[in-house]
Amino acid sequence: MKGILFLLLISPAILLHGQIRYLEPVADSVAVETFTYSNKGGDNLEADIYSPAFDSDTSKAVIIYVHGGGFSGGTRNGAEIQKFCTKLAETGYFVVSVSYRLTRKGQPGGFGCDCPAAEKYKTFAVAVEDVRDATFFLIQNRKMFGIDPYKIILSGSSAGAETVLNAAYNPPNCYDLEKGPVSYAGVISMAGAIPDTMAIYKESAVPTLLFHGTCDNLVPYAAASHRHCKKTEPGYLPLFGAYPISLRLRHLGIPYWLYTFCGGAHEIASLPMAQNFEEIKYFCYHFVIRQEKEFRETVIPGGQKKCDYEQFYFCEE
Repeated sequence: MKGILFLLLISPAILLHGQIRYLEPVADSVAVETFTYSNKGGDNLEADIYSPAFDSDTSKAVIIYVHGGGFSGGTRNGAEIQKFCTKLAETGYFVVSVSYRLTRKGQPGGFGCDCPAAEKYKTFAVAVEDVRDATFFLIQNRKMFGIDPYKIILSGSSAGAETVLNAAYNPPNCYDLEKGPVSYAGVISMAGAIPDTMAIYKESAVPTLLFHGTCDNLVPYAAASHRHCKKTEPGYLPLFGAYPISLRLRHLGIPYWLYTFCGGAHEIASLPMAQNFEEIKYFCYHFVIRQEKEFRETVIPGGQKKCDYEQFYFCEE
């Protein structure tokens, strides 16, 4: 027994039954609780927390998930999200699926080409604020939850991916911790983009996993306007997707994994949680937990001729 205890102390990733934490299941069951992390305008913003049951680890890595829905819909607890969060928690992560303010819900033009670009910027900013508030809530309660504030990974799909990318590359926040300001440890984007890659600095950039389809009809894989709005339309907003983000990260020497679906449209946003779960686990463990330095690019073959707009061909036909 003393030998096992010693092994745990020098290598906390190895649990008593020999499983590697964050790569293999370490819990037979997962506890799920819902907390209110903030109140905005009289509305409670809630977070569903998934944690491995009967886990004594006091420094668990965290994965925050932000759902999609065009900033006008979607929920934090859809069936596919619950399954994704549960599977991650089974491997030892403290997983948090958050609600955030859907500022375009019921608004004229939704989040499309009739929504003014200035409103789109505001929408991004509000969602990022909510994610940071959720992060602050977790860090405030880090002892109760048993988490490591320096190992918080952001993940999101579609609008959620746009949110987490914009949040992850911000400068570190000061939470009055003895070890200093907190940066996110990594970010996973499933069909996301940002308005400016030059806003990614070496001091604030983090390891990044980027899933994107080259024919995404809403959020560009390369550089194009959001939803491919025309310059004459109010919602014209240039965005930079997975490909230019990866170029910027490579230039800065920041580890990344670009996962390209040739010919894939925006449905890619909902696929990786199930279809690429192993890749997500690998990224979180090797790129973030172990901080391995790697630049990886994976291309899934497919035809791009189905794109219904001008496309730069990043894949072989």
